[in-house]
Amino acid sequence: MRKNLDIISAYSIMLGLIILVGFLQSWSMALSILCLCLISAVMTMGANIQWGYAGLINFGIMGYTALGGLAAVLVSVPPVREAWQVGGFSMILCAFLIAFMVFSIRFIIKKYSQSKKRSYGIVAIIIVGLILLRLISAPAIESIESVSPATTGFLGGMGLPILFSWIIGAFFAGSLAYIIGKIALGLRADYLAIATLLISEIVISVIKHEDWLARGVKNVIGLKRPVPYEVDLQTKEWFINLVQKFNQGALNLITDTLERQELLKQLVIESSTVFVKLCFAGLFTVVVIILLIITQKALYSPWGRMMRAIRDNEEAANAMGKNVVKQHLLIFVLGSAIVGIAGAMMVTYDGLFTPGSYRPMRYTFLIWVMVIVGGSGNNFGAILGGFAVWFLWVEAAPIALFLINFFTSGLEETNAFRVHLVNSIPYFRFLMMGVGLLLIMRYRPKGILPEKIKHI
Repeated sequence: MRKNLDIISAYSIMLGLIILVGFLQSWSMALSILCLCLISAVMTMGANIQWGYAGLINFGIMGYTALGGLAAVLVSVPPVREAWQVGGFSMILCAFLIAFMVFSIRFIIKKYSQSKKRSYGIVAIIIVGLILLRLISAPAIESIESVSPATTGFLGGMGLPILFSWIIGAFFAGSLAYIIGKIALGLRADYLAIATLLISEIVISVIKHEDWLARGVKNVIGLKRPVPYEVDLQTKEWFINLVQKFNQGALNLITDTLERQELLKQLVIESSTVFVKLCFAGLFTVVVIILLIITQKALYSPWGRMMRAIRDNEEAANAMGKNVVKQHLLIFVLGSAIVGIAGAMMVTYDGLFTPGSYRPMRYTFLIWVMVIVGGSGNNFGAILGGFAVWFLWVEAAPIALFLINFFTSGLEETNAFRVHLVNSIPYFRFLMMGVGLLLIMRYRPKGILPEKIKHI
């Protein structure tokens, strides 16, 4: 118990802050913060596996998150049958053509040694393939996007429960990571960081501009939920009775029947929101716990010790017969797959897919700040960093408003200096994040919960 006292203390403080938000603001806000903290924790575990275990710099987290979100759309949205009729077959044919091009190039590379003929053959396959893709896909895309563009204009998905998208999101992100890893993992660390960032931008650009795939910047709304809808709960007798039981004291204070019914109706509406977010929080907590158990087992397994040895000294690990490139590729895929799960979780929680919202500040650099602040190489630290940084990111504005009101309480409401500070509140989160990161780097350079090495 004593050796884990720092972990218990840190998480107790974090939980206390979330509960404090519930009392001072609202329980709906507190649970929203908790849900997004849990999603951020999944992202930080994925980044921590890559950086903390193997020392790989991946600035493409945004792209893998977007692929997870895309998976949520392709899995849960019902297929648009008219769009499939006018262009579905052509798009499937394009997919087979791309696969044929990849396997053909791979066959040529393996079959023939390095020569001008091999290079010319690869170039010819690429040029002919791109021309055929353009000829087949262009009319199909135009036909698909013209099918009720205000509401659909895309092929839709498979119409399955959205929870399946969490697995598909991991598959999408892992597949992209495998392709990127095969190409970029041989690069130097700084080049790898630049390459992954640029590739993630390419992924976002494709999702935003290919309307036939997921409506692009038109967004996809009304996605299926794995939890009840608030409107449905508000009409369920068991839920109304439950709310009435929990608020019996307040309801008994009102003697007027009409006023009592109005209060009960308001309580049911508010409680339905809290109940739904509580369900999401429970679901996300299960995912975080499962991933934490798996990653902890992996960290202290022989494979985990090998990865840390590779991270600390690649040359020595290579000299001992370890396949460094293969292990880097494996951990790059695993970490990206976990980020893909988080991306699908995010879209599941929001109920909509908005490609324009995927920006490096939120879905790459903020995740890295979480890992650094929490403690890279420590799964508990990475999760704590996800909680602490996201909590500060959300609560920066209320905290800034409270401090401004406190220190300018002697000034008039129309005072120019006070008005300027109030108008600048949206920028205080960047100030607080910067100051917080500087303090952590100064006094806890290895993070709040630094990596602990078990000597066996």
